[in-house]
Amino acid sequence: MEPIVIISVIGGLILLLLVAGAPLKPVRLVGQCFIKLIIGAVFLFFLNALGGNIGLHVPINAITAAVAGILGIPGLFALAAIEYWVV
Repeated sequence: MEPIVIISVIGGLILLLLVAGAPLKPVRLVGQCFIKLIIGAVFLFFLNALGGNIGLHVPINAITAAVAGILGIPGLFALAAIEYWVV
């Protein structure tokens, strides 16, 4: 593909977003939930990397990533406590 076509398409998409402004709240909500899910997975990755020294491993799946992403650090500590003491 020609670079001018790619630049034109990207410019057109940016212009469309500036005009429309993404007024749909559900789209914005889904995007925010997806970002929180990614952040939760990153939190769990670092917990597993650092917790490997003491034998702590919390599996990274959609449920645990959602808990860690939505609740943040307290949710991460809760998952670690559940894994360490209960399971």
